[in-house]
Amino acid sequence: MIGQRIVIAGAGSIGCFVGGMLAAAGRDVALLARPRMIGEIRRHGLHLTSFDGGDRTVSAENMLLSDDPATFRDAAIVLVTVKSADTAAMAESIALHAPDAAVIVSLQNGIGNIEALQARLPRHRVLGGMVPFNVVAMGEGRVHRATSGDIMVAGDDTGTAAQLSAPDLPFRATDDIAGVQWGKLAVNLNNALNALSGLPLREQLAQREWRVLFADQMAEGLRVIKAAGIRPVSPTPLPMALTPHLLRLPDVLFKALLGRTMKIDPLARSSMWEDLQRGRRTEIDYLQGVIVQRAAQHGLATPLTQRVMTLIRTAEASGGGSPGLTVTEIRGS
Repeated sequence: MIGQRIVIAGAGSIGCFVGGMLAAAGRDVALLARPRMIGEIRRHGLHLTSFDGGDRTVSAENMLLSDDPATFRDAAIVLVTVKSADTAAMAESIALHAPDAAVIVSLQNGIGNIEALQARLPRHRVLGGMVPFNVVAMGEGRVHRATSGDIMVAGDDTGTAAQLSAPDLPFRATDDIAGVQWGKLAVNLNNALNALSGLPLREQLAQREWRVLFADQMAEGLRVIKAAGIRPVSPTPLPMALTPHLLRLPDVLFKALLGRTMKIDPLARSSMWEDLQRGRRTEIDYLQGVIVQRAAQHGLATPLTQRVMTLIRTAEASGGGSPGLTVTEIRGS
């Protein structure tokens, strides 16, 4: 793997952290990023911090930084980390510039990105992936990993996951990437709740009324996923079928359970919260929107999920960042 270029297609928070960690491990990494991010890294370096105390800086000289899609021409592996709404446009750029032998790996939230990439990249090997952890952009070239978990990639005969894996950034192969991605979607339904609350993730999950709201929304989603004949794989050590019940536990019991299974530091917030704060379009259509669409196909009602979608779209339109809603306001009762 050493000596073969890894191009991060759309290096925002997740892309910069993953690419930076790979560069720190000695990999040949190129970040295809917006000029603002490139400017930050050139001025400050890429500063990578983590909930577990990790703290390192990768200098701009140790990576190729570019906003030119021609960067794909030397790619051996492309890690796609753009928002779901930008997948089609990024796929077109990859098709124009990347060699046919380049392996394309989607490390995106939501459902449908793999199919969108495959449709536009028929000559490439396209693999699904899943990033379980949260990364927060702190400014001045710093990106902070705020939760735990290992990256999952669909298994293939060339061992792409093993080729990518680095000592401080494991990539693990899975034979059921579809189940893994649907499981991540179910957990990511909390992204919108966190964005609407304005609370840090750990503070939100420490309050039972917020967890019950999350559990109710997840239960709606899991009913739809089951009706579609899909078996989701939990991205956390908690069993997926039991997660809504575990979320409803009293605070003391849940805190003890969470402490043994997942690490969340005080800086963690959802990427959807960050999108609202920065006035960007969210991925609500690729998370709650997928559940609502599938529910309609199976004649199922998803009132809470639909209300959360409406509230996020209202917040997007206002451009005022997180509305800081209460649980009662989100429920509308």
